[in-house]
Amino acid sequence: MSADGAVRYLIRHDTRYRYDQPVGESRQLMRLRPRELPRQHCLSHTLEIDPRPRRGEEYVDGFGNTVCSLHFEHEHDILFVRAESLVEITPFVPPAPGASPPWERARDELAYHAGRGLDAAHLEAAGFLFESRHVRIKHEFAEYAHADFPAAIPLLAGVDRLMRRIHREFTYDPEATGISTPVIDVLARRRGVCQDFAHLMLSCLRSLGLAARYVSGYILTHPPAGKARLVGADATHAWVSVFCPGAGWVDFDPTNAHIPTREHVTLAWGRDFADVSPLRGVILGGGGHEPEIAVTMVPEAERAVLYPESRPAAAFPPAAQTAPPA
Repeated sequence: MSADGAVRYLIRHDTRYRYDQPVGESRQLMRLRPRELPRQHCLSHTLEIDPRPRRGEEYVDGFGNTVCSLHFEHEHDILFVRAESLVEITPFVPPAPGASPPWERARDELAYHAGRGLDAAHLEAAGFLFESRHVRIKHEFAEYAHADFPAAIPLLAGVDRLMRRIHREFTYDPEATGISTPVIDVLARRRGVCQDFAHLMLSCLRSLGLAARYVSGYILTHPPAGKARLVGADATHAWVSVFCPGAGWVDFDPTNAHIPTREHVTLAWGRDFADVSPLRGVILGGGGHEPEIAVTMVPEAERAVLYPESRPAAAFPPAAQTAPPA
């Protein structure tokens, strides 16, 4: 840990597709480079890709996420992608919930009024008020959230209450849902995973007229006492960020009832998961296939977990990102 409290994490994210039949051609989009933010710096990012794509390029999408576009033209029956990143996080003290404006004011500042202009921050936030592929605006979600948003309660206090109630009332169950499970079913079943809880919380907030976005990334997990950290035992994580006038965007993690400060690493954000999937694409051929995903996030001091051969510290991270093929 540095003098300013900054911490560094090594992250390895492996994705492997095994296809039932050969793939003749495919195009893939990857959002695997951690974002550059005021309190988050991606010091190194490398990619290992097998088979090697014929062409590749990087660009920034409409939400500011870095996207790597790959085009494979050779026949293959396995696709393997390894992303390794070194990220530095500077901890911070989140805004005091009670010091935020009343939630109705935050709603009204973003509501449409003919002839009224919005500054850049409010205009960006307005893009996260509406329904999207996995987020719905319905009275059921507004009714569920209203218990946490009585009249004039400070916005961040209400959001904190909603986050903690979702954590109390919903059960983490990886078998309960899939990527296509409607968020209204998650509300009814009270079960799901981090992605479901993020979509649920977004649906509640947007149904109240509040701007909120989906955040994809990683969270540091802690092995049980006396147990070693296991390589590949983690997964990507999801949480939400709420726009608060005067304070900007503030993150909330409903899966853990926690406001991220130093153990969350942000990959990308968007309206919902469909905007930020770490790896997605289209293929010609392939038959049935499911991704095998293994994630490991460790403090830099535990680099031997990923590199047991104990290479000299100067050997990691690589000096520059592995560039996509030309």
